[in-house]
Amino acid sequence: MTEVTVDPQERFQEFLKHKERRRLIKQMANKEERSLTLNFIDLTVFDDELGKNLLKKPDVYLQYAEEALQDQMKIEDEQYTETAGKLHVRFKEIPVNVPLRTLGAKNIEQLTSVEGIVVRATPVRPLLMEAVFKCRCGEESRIIQQGAFVRRPARCPACRRESGFELIPEKSKFQDSQELRVQERPEDLPPGQLPRYVGVSVVDDIVDCASPGDRVTITGVVRAKPEVIPGKGRLRTFTIYIDANCIETVGKEFEAIEISPEDETAIKKIAKSEFIHQNIMDSIAPSIYGYEHVKEAIMYLLFSGVPKKTEEGVHIRGDIHILLVGDPGTAKSQILRTIIRITPRGLYTSGRGTTAAGLTAAVLRERTGGMVLEAGALVLADKGIAAVDEIDKMRDEDRVAMHEMMEQQTVSIAKGGIIATLNARASILAAANPKLGRYEDRLTAAENINIPIVILSRFDLIFVGKDTPEKDLDERLSDHILKIHRTGIENIKSPISSEMLRKYISYARSRVEPKLSEEAIKHLKQFYLKMRKESGGAEGSPIAITPRQLEALVRLSEARARAALRKEVNRMDADAAIKIMQRSLQDVGALSDIDTIMTGIPTTMREGQATIIHLVGEMEKETGEVNLEELYSRLETEYKVDRQKAEDYIKQLLNQGTLYTPTEGHIKKA
Repeated sequence: MTEVTVDPQERFQEFLKHKERRRLIKQMANKEERSLTLNFIDLTVFDDELGKNLLKKPDVYLQYAEEALQDQMKIEDEQYTETAGKLHVRFKEIPVNVPLRTLGAKNIEQLTSVEGIVVRATPVRPLLMEAVFKCRCGEESRIIQQGAFVRRPARCPACRRESGFELIPEKSKFQDSQELRVQERPEDLPPGQLPRYVGVSVVDDIVDCASPGDRVTITGVVRAKPEVIPGKGRLRTFTIYIDANCIETVGKEFEAIEISPEDETAIKKIAKSEFIHQNIMDSIAPSIYGYEHVKEAIMYLLFSGVPKKTEEGVHIRGDIHILLVGDPGTAKSQILRTIIRITPRGLYTSGRGTTAAGLTAAVLRERTGGMVLEAGALVLADKGIAAVDEIDKMRDEDRVAMHEMMEQQTVSIAKGGIIATLNARASILAAANPKLGRYEDRLTAAENINIPIVILSRFDLIFVGKDTPEKDLDERLSDHILKIHRTGIENIKSPISSEMLRKYISYARSRVEPKLSEEAIKHLKQFYLKMRKESGGAEGSPIAITPRQLEALVRLSEARARAALRKEVNRMDADAAIKIMQRSLQDVGALSDIDTIMTGIPTTMREGQATIIHLVGEMEKETGEVNLEELYSRLETEYKVDRQKAEDYIKQLLNQGTLYTPTEGHIKKA
């Protein structure tokens, strides 16, 4: 170590004698904490040379800082010093913030800061720091522990024996330890690249301060350990990990995006525009022509409604889920990718390569044999947007993993002895192709879309994009596409730039929580009651709307008010929400019968099937097996169900396994 003219420990103690830092030290003692977290900038303002040395030789200078804290604590609270044990000094906001992707040999043994997402955390385990061994002769030896394996005495100082030592745990010193895996944030990932990750070693009082799914800033010393091949020895290649000094859990709220006073002024100016909603819609995927209603819905998804919690602790989601179904070539994937680029926090995944564990969380076995939890896409997208492309290509057992997340906004895991519930408070923007290649108007939404009804019914809005020839539209679309290919996407002007739109969304979501006005409540209530009344006019009428749609209307109204930075939801917001909901129901042919979405079976079909099951049950009592011709005849004369519909209903009941054919021309209940 190079000689310094001033004792670094004394300089650190002078630094700690500042009135504000003395207050923090006293607070430590009162709260019985063992770590003092300081801002690195304060240290450089006090002594720039001390700050530089701390970055270059962190092990030596952190030791000086901790000894200085120990001395200062004796002055502030000597009694606490005697019981506290080792005290730590932790530094945050250091200037050396290295992208996880570029972390390498040049950073080894330096104090460095990295940002990422915790994807894995091991259980907290005691780590042996100072071991006391007892020889057979009764002599005790104290050995300081370093490295991965327990170091034993070479020989007994009394009897010179070289083996037969027993560890005495009650006299040894342990401290808590944990291993984290921190991965690059999705927004930092270059296109087409696999995410990089780094191991983080956490010890003592900062264990368990971050869990899978948390976005963190890790400050620590970069270390390198050799890779080992069992039975052959160490390789020349080393693995980098970070010995954590400080862990900051970055707020999962949208405040994570830095907004300067100048940005705030610009945001408020944008919000004052009479055409604010149209300007935002025109700034969403400007390279994609048309889709006004889809862009309006995506605007609501980006701003979202306000989440609520009842007195009983029931969580009511504010996030909006949207499904885009369309013929091939209707720009679904392009819309999804564009939205992820403008949202402050987003994650894209495709259904073809996605599993249930990849979406929610995986339980993996460690090298030591224990089980560890690794966060999936929906957990990593917490407080953001998860774009799931080709959702119809996922396997049914994988897709079911989304069921809990879409309504409860949590992911529950019970595997390998690990029982955990992780937050997944994200909006889902999903895209799917029709089951038959193109959307068939003659079929119901459930028959067109290869998605289970339990998932389908949880989307607030579903839009269908049909590729049908239309002369005027085709002409305008071709002009738009050719213009982009000739002049480039950057020449397509949008009222609000992508960067400003990201800040605008972040500002609105973190600082504006609109409440429903009496006028908006009255308008939504009138619409709901009107739709229910229309469906309740006669027995067996199709249901037009359910309470689930009413909740969706509230979310959409709040999102529209939030987009204009308004604290109150007015009648215009409620009216716009009603119109977009009607457009969605119209797209999937459910405007007069919501059962096509909620259950996958239109009301008339469900009632027809129920009639057939009832009649088959009665006829079975008389004849055993039911003759099909006789059944068709009775359905037509007694229940006014024509033969064509009866054949369709029976075919579906046979496919479902509700009915079966014992002999040709006859059916029975299963």
